[in-house]
Amino acid sequence: MRRIYSIGGGKGGSGKSFIAASLGILLAKHGKRVVLVDLDLGASNLHTLLGQRIPEKGLDVYIDKRASSLEEVALSTTIPNLYLISSTKCSLEIANIFYAQKLKIINAIKNLPFDYILLDLGPGTNFNTLDFFLIAPEGLFVTTPEPTAIENTFIFMKSVYLRKLKLSLKEANMWHICQEEITKLSRGALKSPLDLISILVARDPEKGRIFEDLLSDLEFRLILNKFRGQVNENLGEQLVEVCNRHLYPSFDFLGNISYDNRVYESIIARNIFIAKYPYTKTVSDLQNMVRDLTGEKQEPVRVRAQR
Repeated sequence: MRRIYSIGGGKGGSGKSFIAASLGILLAKHGKRVVLVDLDLGASNLHTLLGQRIPEKGLDVYIDKRASSLEEVALSTTIPNLYLISSTKCSLEIANIFYAQKLKIINAIKNLPFDYILLDLGPGTNFNTLDFFLIAPEGLFVTTPEPTAIENTFIFMKSVYLRKLKLSLKEANMWHICQEEITKLSRGALKSPLDLISILVARDPEKGRIFEDLLSDLEFRLILNKFRGQVNENLGEQLVEVCNRHLYPSFDFLGNISYDNRVYESIIARNIFIAKYPYTKTVSDLQNMVRDLTGEKQEPVRVRAQR
């Protein structure tokens, strides 16, 4: 069964790419066929986290119709079963991709023949980033313990919901009956999407339930990255509680990833961190997340890149 995970957050530097690469490697080491899709358009660098040079081809070839399918530009990596679709060689204007091109990419991603498809997104709340995040019914929000990062992540979450609300309302032909409330929500006059759902159910119970069903397929989880000992170990759970009071459907907490300054050193040296330091607390945290995502009982493994 194909699984697609979007990995996003509001702030740059939270470690989204590191987490995407690491989860991809660990999933591949457990026999899953995995592809990483670098959708940080205009600032693509996922290949660096895999210890690789700039890929020969990627999303640019597919967009320019030099490849008939997106699978053709999925390049093998030094990790068996792990592939990468890079956007490094796309033009500098790729961040402002045309709507038709965006739809082409979205549909192609949904049809990629891999067990796991991990989407690494850039920061910010522009429509392209939000639409790419919503490709997957399963989304991973990444933040760090700093107040600014948490605040930006909440903004990103609300933006994702607002975008999904608008798209779902149009799909359910309900846009006309609550356009005013959507405007209030986007301006902050309504506290949360839950308020809007209550309004819809009260106005038209049947369509309101249909609308709830459109949102109920979403599964969101929170990751707290760069976790240090002085941080409250329950912070992630507390943040999820806040999300569940104001957002719909419910959130889960996937876990903490311990801070290790050797992550930065590995990136600079183009080394794969989890291959060089397989027995660290950081790698153990990542392995726990993979067990959670796959539902499998797995023993910790030592990751070696092919030479």
